This record gives sequence, structure tokens and C-alpha cells, in this order.
Amino acid sequence: MTHRLILMRHTKSSYDDPLVKDIDRPLNARGVTAAAKLGVWLTSRGDTPDEVLCSPAARTRETWLGVAAKLPGQQADLRLMPALYLATPEAMLAVLHSATFRLVMMLGHNPGIGTFANQLSAKPPLDPGFAHFPTGATLVLEFDIADWSDARFGLGQVIDFITPRDLE
Repeated sequence: MTHRLILMRHTKSSYDDPLVKDIDRPLNARGVTAAAKLGVWLTSRGDTPDEVLCSPAARTRETWLGVAAKLPGQQADLRLMPALYLATPEAMLAVLHSATFRLVMMLGHNPGIGTFANQLSAKPPLDPGFAHFPTGATLVLEFDIADWSDARFGLGQVIDFITPRDLE
């Protein structure tokens, strides 16, 4: 059975206020615009997640809200997962194992999410942006597995990869 994963790094965040804790940093204007564009892109592909596994950081939550505003009427099951905040690839895989729907989105942070994307991919995309997984980078992978608990590194087949810059 095919399962699809959308891995997304949060879009551009603000560093305007040095007193704001890292977890509380919001998106900047460019990040808000990029999140909306990514939502339009996902809609155009028919990739509307049923479940969203999201770091509780303000910038990941705001990225999801910007994406979700451009998705068709269906509401995804949003799960704020503290284990995804600045997580390692191993922690991300453990969170993915808890997913219950076939089309899942995971929103996180670098360096973890970029490394996770690389480790999940059987053959990483040739796109030069993939190596540093910039803000807003989005990777779509498919897995031929019965359940998310069967997901392993190296099993994901790359369907697509895009960055906000590609959408300008």
C-alpha cells in the first residue's frame, strides 16, 4: 500500500527581536508569502495532507497556517509534536511511525529535517537546493509500506522537490 509524506522546513522566520526565544520566533513577511505559495503548489498537485505532524515552534505552526489557508476545504488532523522541535532524523522517524493517515505532512527545522529528507530518500533529487534544504524546502516522498511503522531510512521514492524560490 502506498503512503505519501510531505516533508517541509518552515519558511523564513524573523530575527527582528533578539529577546524572543527561538521557539517563539514568528515568520517574516517573506515567510508568510512563501507558505501561501507552497499551499497553492500542494493544491495544484492534489497533495492535501490528512495529518500534519508539526513542531510546536511558532514558525512551523505559522507555516502550516499559511499552507492550510490555500488548501481545499478539508481540514487536516494537526498534531503539535514537541519531539519535532530541533529534532534529529532518528527522533523524526520515531514521530513518523506514530502517523495514522496515508498522506502525511511533517513540518520541522534544519539541520534535522534536511538530513532526515536525505536519509529517507532511496535516491535524493538532483536539485542543488536539496543539499542544504533551505527554508520552505518541500520534499514529497512515496513509500510502499503497509503502515507508517514500517517506514525506514532509504525506502522513500522521491516524487518531487521544490523551494519557495522555484515558485517565484
